[in-house]
Amino acid sequence: MLIPFLSDDPTPLLQALAKEATGLGSEVEVILLDDGTGDPALTGRITALVARAAMPICLITAASNNGRAAGRNILLNRARGEYVLFIDADMLPDNRDFLSQWLYFAREERPAAAFGGFSVSQAPTDPRFAVHRAMALRTDCLDAKTRARDPLKNVFTSNLLIRREHLATCPFDGRFSGWGWEDVEWAIRFGKAHTIRHVDIPATHMGLDDVPTLMRKYDQSARNFEQIRAAHPEVVEEFPSFKVAKLINCMKIAPLVIRLSQRMAMWDSVPVFFRGLSLRFYRAARYAEAMQGS
Repeated sequence: MLIPFLSDDPTPLLQALAKEATGLGSEVEVILLDDGTGDPALTGRITALVARAAMPICLITAASNNGRAAGRNILLNRARGEYVLFIDADMLPDNRDFLSQWLYFAREERPAAAFGGFSVSQAPTDPRFAVHRAMALRTDCLDAKTRARDPLKNVFTSNLLIRREHLATCPFDGRFSGWGWEDVEWAIRFGKAHTIRHVDIPATHMGLDDVPTLMRKYDQSARNFEQIRAAHPEVVEEFPSFKVAKLINCMKIAPLVIRLSQRMAMWDSVPVFFRGLSLRFYRAARYAEAMQGS
């Protein structure tokens, strides 16, 4: 199990995994990458947990941030198992037999890769996160049957099983920096040679964001979106987000859409659904700007 993190505290996830791992012996190895957090207190908490854990755990501490794609490649190079399971540090298993389910699935099905899905069932219900929660429920928290209709687009490294020998020949693209799209880009390349399965072994995304944080992430993702579009236009240009961005670009209204959607998304009196819709237009407008600069 490979867990990259930057600032997020992985100890709740480790504690949840440790409860189940007691009965699994040495079948599961956990490797963590602190990708440049620089927080001695957090490092101390993790080190203390590692020392008393019933399962093998290794902590790698990077002096500076490598990025989401390169960080996962660092973890891959340290892994020893036949399969690796990437899971984000801000996730929590939704079932007590989470690891057992993955182990059984890997043994019986022998997939090249599989995504287990995620939920927000255990996530904070603070009103600050209501927009993100609603957006995730609408487009991301999907069952396996629904995800399988668009198997490459519905892949996230938050809960992703991959056979290590295949990943070694198709690593993540380290040129992606910041937030967003490095997982989908990997899935497109990987999917040309292998099938990515979808299964219902979900984990909760605990790290919901408020609206300003989501907008900052969308700002970061614009460059990555243009990068994946340039690499795989035949796939990306079928995405709804591209089609909206292209329309905004053709009408030359990106600055106007950004201003209006930003105000709408930040306005607490607006219903959550329309705030989420505004954020999607905000993201598309940022992508339209990136397309103009390419």
